[in-house]
Amino acid sequence: MKRTHHCAQLTKANLGATVSLAGWVDSVRDHGGIIFVDLRDREGVTQVKFDSNLRAQAALLKDESVIAVTGKVEPRPEAMVNKNLPTGEVEIDATELIVHNLSDTPPFPLTDAGGDKVNEDLRLTYRYLDLRRPKMRKNLAVRHRATKSVRDYFDSQGFYEVETPALFKSTPEGAREYLVPSRIHAGQFYALSQSPQQFKQILMVAGVEKYFQIARCFRDEDLRADRQMEFTQIDVEVSFIDREGIYALFEGMLKKVWKDVLNHDLPVPFPRLAYKDAMNRYGVDKPDTRFAMELADFSELFKSSGFKVFASTVAAHGSVKAFNAKGLADITQGEIGALEEIAKSLGAKGLAFIKVENGEWKSPIVKFFSEAEKAELTQKLNIENGDIIFFAAAPWERACAILGRTRLEAAQLLVKRGKMTLRADQWNFLWVVDFPLMSYDEERGSYAATHHPFTAPVVEDTGLLDSDPKVVRGQHYDVVLNGMELGGGSIRIHQPALQKKVFEDVLKIPADVVESRFGYLLKAFTYGAPPHGGIAFGLDRMCALLCGTTSIRDVIAFPKTQKAQDLMAQSPTPVTAKQLKELHISTVIPPA
Repeated sequence: MKRTHHCAQLTKANLGATVSLAGWVDSVRDHGGIIFVDLRDREGVTQVKFDSNLRAQAALLKDESVIAVTGKVEPRPEAMVNKNLPTGEVEIDATELIVHNLSDTPPFPLTDAGGDKVNEDLRLTYRYLDLRRPKMRKNLAVRHRATKSVRDYFDSQGFYEVETPALFKSTPEGAREYLVPSRIHAGQFYALSQSPQQFKQILMVAGVEKYFQIARCFRDEDLRADRQMEFTQIDVEVSFIDREGIYALFEGMLKKVWKDVLNHDLPVPFPRLAYKDAMNRYGVDKPDTRFAMELADFSELFKSSGFKVFASTVAAHGSVKAFNAKGLADITQGEIGALEEIAKSLGAKGLAFIKVENGEWKSPIVKFFSEAEKAELTQKLNIENGDIIFFAAAPWERACAILGRTRLEAAQLLVKRGKMTLRADQWNFLWVVDFPLMSYDEERGSYAATHHPFTAPVVEDTGLLDSDPKVVRGQHYDVVLNGMELGGGSIRIHQPALQKKVFEDVLKIPADVVESRFGYLLKAFTYGAPPHGGIAFGLDRMCALLCGTTSIRDVIAFPKTQKAQDLMAQSPTPVTAKQLKELHISTVIPPA
């Protein structure tokens, strides 16, 4: 039976017309001689009336059964008009009913409220039912519109969409990979692509100039609410561009997406924040700027303090930092304990704090502070009754990280108390820039690329690569929204000599390893590689924010659980001995 309309389409303008609809039974109501069915498809709901010879057949229907109906569009009685539905003024008087499939009783309610109350594992086991819920249908529609908006934008800017291989070579210096054994080449493996990074740079050498791709990427990492083992990124690379050009390009994309999907006008350009400023003020390189509670540095104040913990930290070239969680002096012992455990997980020995209640500073450490120290704390942190001050004394980066995480947890405690509001629709975009090109890995005793080894140094810092790599700034940038990194990229190294120097002299990768992993890229650079740069932008994370959810699983049709399982398809699974033999591999099960 061919549908003439969808279930959100009919209005009083269609009165008297004979129409055909198809969809799922949303509900069945027996009103004596007449049975009413709310018929649902992807677009909405229409009420269908069954009486006379169809009543007995309709009485057998169950929720979620699939049916098709034909009938005449009639006005609903005035008392039965539903103003909440686009079709609420009309109903179908059915003259024909086809039952395509009777449904068993679903294992959980397919309403938004009912589905949200059940365990997520149950929803993922029956994902095909979960996706029938209005919220999930909306999320898929938002993702579709966002993806279309991205494609339309880059097409308008003269970009080519180019697919790159999913099967790549192993590059183990990055995140952990998924390896794919080769049947044809015994004992050799492909790796599923972590990103199209090297391919998109090769495309610049090839003269494509403007490339983008909605790219599938794979990383064998522990899963979280904002991380999946397979994910989708908006991948972009451009020739003859500088950082300012990248900023303008992506601000234009985001402005279009937010307008197309939410009808919201994003102000551009986005603010810029240097990495060091982000760490010093917020304790993290992806700050949530929807609230203040900024960190302040008191290293100079406490360098000669009577509180030896602070003074000795400064003497050892560390930092003493603090912030004021205004209004949180009513924090409970349990909440303090939880914050202390978080601080310890980041390398702190504890979490020093001062409560200000009834005009009194309450803390074991207060007795060590001079009046001058207390006065400067009060002035710099605007300390008032009802506040609590948190401190960290550690090497600079660790002190920032401890208080950065504590700041976020304190904000959630204030939200819980109704003392702070964090609106999901407050779009505080910013660029974090001027990252260090290299970070020193204490365990390995060598430098590692902060972003990746293809990132170009800031031109005026290039001469310091030999003498002091840690102070060299990279042409790396992240776009951040409300405490979430949405994307990151850089201007790339395009000179083969400089790229080889970074690999071998700075990162200390042996020359033979450089040749085996990156030889083809270095070779390509010798044939006229243009200056180029790009960015990889998380489509899943962007769609989650557009949908107002904190979990990217809500905007992926078939996600994995935090244990990296597909509960619906029941994977991963063992494979047969014959399959393993064909691939020339054997498995070793670790002892329980």
